[in-house]
This record gives sequence, C-alpha cells and structure tokens, in this order.
Amino acid sequence: MVELYQHPSTPSSLEQNQQRLQSVESLIQAGDGNSAKQGADAINPAELSPEQHTQLRLLYAQIQLSFGEAEQAIESLAQIQPQQLNRDNQVKYFQSQAFAYSLTGNLLDSAKSRIELHPLITSPAELEKNQASILETLRLLPDTALQTNQTDVLAGWMSLTIILKNINQPDFDTQISQWRATFPTHPADLSFLDRPQDSPKNAPQAKAIALLLPGSGTFAQAGKAIRAGFMAAYNHADNATKPTLRFYDSEQSSPQTLYTQAVAEGVQLIIGPLAKEQIQSLADTVTFNIPVLALNHIPGLQKNRLYQFSLSPLDDTDQITHKAWEDGHQRALMLVPENAPGKRIANYLTEDWQDQGGTVLETQTYNPKETDFSAPIQKLLNLDESEQRYNKILALIPGVKYTPRRRQDADAILLSAYSAEARSINPQLQFYQAGDLPVYAMPTVYTGQVNASLDTDLNKITFCDTPWLFNKAYQGELNMDALKETWKQFPSAYLRLIAMGIDAYNLATRLDNLETDAYPGATGNLSLTADQRIKRQLICAKFMDGQPEISGFSTENTGAMPEPKTPINHAVY
Repeated sequence: MVELYQHPSTPSSLEQNQQRLQSVESLIQAGDGNSAKQGADAINPAELSPEQHTQLRLLYAQIQLSFGEAEQAIESLAQIQPQQLNRDNQVKYFQSQAFAYSLTGNLLDSAKSRIELHPLITSPAELEKNQASILETLRLLPDTALQTNQTDVLAGWMSLTIILKNINQPDFDTQISQWRATFPTHPADLSFLDRPQDSPKNAPQAKAIALLLPGSGTFAQAGKAIRAGFMAAYNHADNATKPTLRFYDSEQSSPQTLYTQAVAEGVQLIIGPLAKEQIQSLADTVTFNIPVLALNHIPGLQKNRLYQFSLSPLDDTDQITHKAWEDGHQRALMLVPENAPGKRIANYLTEDWQDQGGTVLETQTYNPKETDFSAPIQKLLNLDESEQRYNKILALIPGVKYTPRRRQDADAILLSAYSAEARSINPQLQFYQAGDLPVYAMPTVYTGQVNASLDTDLNKITFCDTPWLFNKAYQGELNMDALKETWKQFPSAYLRLIAMGIDAYNLATRLDNLETDAYPGATGNLSLTADQRIKRQLICAKFMDGQPEISGFSTENTGAMPEPKTPINHAVY
C-alpha cells in the first residue's frame, strides 16, 4: 500500500473516498469479501487523509479475515495504532484482532484483545457477550498458563477463570469474596452468578439434542465413530444439567420424517444427517424451526438455521496450497488418482493454487489399484519426452550415451494419495530425479497413527491435517491418549470422524458465536463462513524419520494401528 501522499486531497475527493470506504465496509458486513476487496483495491491510498488511510488498513484486515487469512490480518492490524481510530473503529479493530488471534490458536492474545475491547463497549448485552468470550477463551488454556502473581486487569480475568473452572467446589463463594477483595475495581460483572441460568455451571444450551446418524447400511461404521466421539465429549462435560440426547437411524426413515419426529419430541438442536443427499432432501422440504448442524457440506447450499460441518476437502486443499505458497513455491506439478474423487481434488487444488498466484504446469493421474507409478511419474517429469529425444539421437548417432533429465521448471509437487500409494509414489519420485522437489500432500497421506518403519518412505512429504491426531497441537482434554480405548475399536480410517464427533458436541453451544469467536476444536480451529459453513484451519506437518513433525507446533503421536485395505475416512466428502 502506498505510504506517500503525492497528491494533495481536495474536500471533494476526501468525501468521495469516504463514501468508497463506507461502501467497502457495507460489503464486508454483507459477507461479500470478494467485492469488498475489489472496492478496496480501487481506492488510491495517495488520495486519502491519514485517518482514511488507517481506516483502509482496518478494512483490509477485515477482508483478509473473511478469507480466513488470519496471519495476514494480524500483520495488517499491527500497522495500525488503534488510538488513532474513532471509538467505533477501535471496537472493530479489537474485535478483528481477537478473531484473528483465535483463528491462529493464540488464545491468550485473543483474550487480551477482548480485554482491550471491553471498556469501549456501551451496550449491556454486548458487554455480557464479550465478558463470556473472555472467560471462555481463557478457560481453554491450561491452569498453569493462568497462574499469576500480578494484580492487573488481565490477572483478574485469569484468576476469575480458575475459580469458575471449579464452580462446584464447596469454598467457591469464599474464593469469589477473596477475588473481589483482590480486584476491587475490576471490570468483570459477577452479577451472572446470581442468575443460575446464565452461570458457567448451567451454560445456555439446547435441553434436548437429536443425532441423525446412520445406524445401518454402508456408513453405519462412520456413524458409530462420530457417535463415539460425541459421547466422549458429552460424558466429559462438567455441566450440571446436560441435554437429553435422542438418537435416530438416518437410514430407517426419510430425513424429513425424522426431523418432524425430533421437533415433536421437544428437540432444540439436530446434529446430522451425514449423507449429502439426505441433507439436500431435508433442505428442499423443511423450513427449519430449530438449528440443524449437518455433518457434511454441499457447495452452494445455504438456508436459514442450517449449519454445515464436515471434513471438507475445501479446507484440505486451501491449507496445503497456502502452505506451499508460504514456503516460496510458485510452479507446481500435480499427481492425483484417476477416479472421480481425484478429479474433484485436482479441481480444488488447481483453483486454490491459482488463487494464491501459482501456476499448475502439468497434471497427471495414476491408477490407485497399481503399485508401479513409473509411467505417470515419468510423464509428469517429462522424462518420457527425454527418452523420445534420446531415441531420435540414437538413430542418428548409434552408441551415444544417455542420461535422462527431468524438467527443471517446477518447484513443487501437489499430491493426492492414500498412505499406501504414497509409500510407493514418493520413492519413485526420488528414483526419477525429483527428490529435490518438495511434495505437498492431502491429509489422506497419513493414517493418523505413527508407524515409523512404514512411513519412512513418506519422508519430506508435507501435509495439513486434523489437530486431534497430534496431542500437543490439540488443547482439549479429550486428546488421542485420553481416548485410546475408544479409538482402538475402529480402523485408523475412522480416527478423524471420532474427532468430528467431539467437535459436533462442543459446537452445540457455540454456533451463535462462531462467526466472531473461533473455537480450537479437535478437527481444526473452527470458524463460521458467510454461507454458514464451518471452516477448519488445520495443522501442517512434515514426515521426518517416518514420523510427522508439526510446523510451529512440533509434536509426535504414539501408538500404531493396522491400516485398512480400503481407507474411507474421506468417503463422506
């Protein structure tokens, strides 16, 4: 963005640009990030006043957040001095900063931003909501991170959070009295403790939840895995009043019939169904009187009170192309399976890579039923053309020596493959002189369980995946170690669905706030898009010595599990 103001701004140009800025802001509020960016790009910073220039930076940060580009938004916000903004824009600044930090998993800084926001809010309802967000964000931190000897405002919030975590302790009232004495001028409003319905002990939630999951048929095992994760979260919850659960086999009746039955039985939230055709049928035939958290995603489908949560390849391809681009690559080769899912993934990867500014030089497909992938790899690397050139030269000059040479214009490979296929593909890439080309793969490359002896063949492959698969990356107490007895009942292909079930339960009380308060879930850092899709921000890792080492959150998993012959953990895409 231009920092120098070469042309003096006239009152008329300042007024016109203020209207343009307001128009961009309206587009952001309407959820139209693309149009907002086009409008912001059309504004010449050199014609803006210093105040307008700062406002434009703030708008850019909000636009970046609408695209899920939290790191870029944080950088944009860092160039703004909030005290130079008017009160309304200061509110937007700290709201944006809190959201950006929560998206990147920086919970403490997110809470700090909300604490800065608190004295700027005038609405009692918004104050109550912001206070709840502060306490909820801090509650997700371990107690050791909340311990402090300070007596400032942040220390007060942290100390209060520890007390509220143990609300059922017999000395709770004594601890609250001591807290009041230690922080007599603290801005926290404790009047909610006198309203049982609003206390953390009885957090607002549906009194009855219905789960529409397949209990029979092709996806019965998938439904069982989701239910196992859901019940683990349900049983672990410390709420004094848990919701009543009702289970419906989505294969035994139409989704419309089950929806009507659930509503008639007093359900206030429906989770499911899983199959896309059932979600579409439900959306086509029902006016939603209660919220529905569908466990899949249909692009383009949007309806009031319908939320879509899935292990969507949209998130997978978005994350891995962002990672490859951030690592400095621009020209990619693509290798995908020769089937319908492979074609779909290729389209997503191509679109996301081009959106980054990258170029896909060539795409090749392989037969996943084979183990020899030399033919498509040689085509991808243009080694077949090198062979053809050699044959022509050999015809002219018999006995000439030949050393095949791969193409030199690519700087990365985008790969879609299951682990069994990738264990053959990666060594063959090295054999055909592509060992120096970094490989960025879809999460299917990882079984979800460390197996160093087998996965040595995956070394140097980078992938982005579900945080729950890496205990130190997932901050919840229901990590893989804690639920080992649960997931041992399932093939590794279903591990991500167990994590999905954990999040499905925890999302039940967070749907209303997810647009502004990202939730660090088991399947990713979760936020809500303008079309009511729950977007996942994943964790990226690279195989080293047969084990995934996580970028920025380096950790290792433990345990091993036999890999199923036909992985289907992404079958519900």
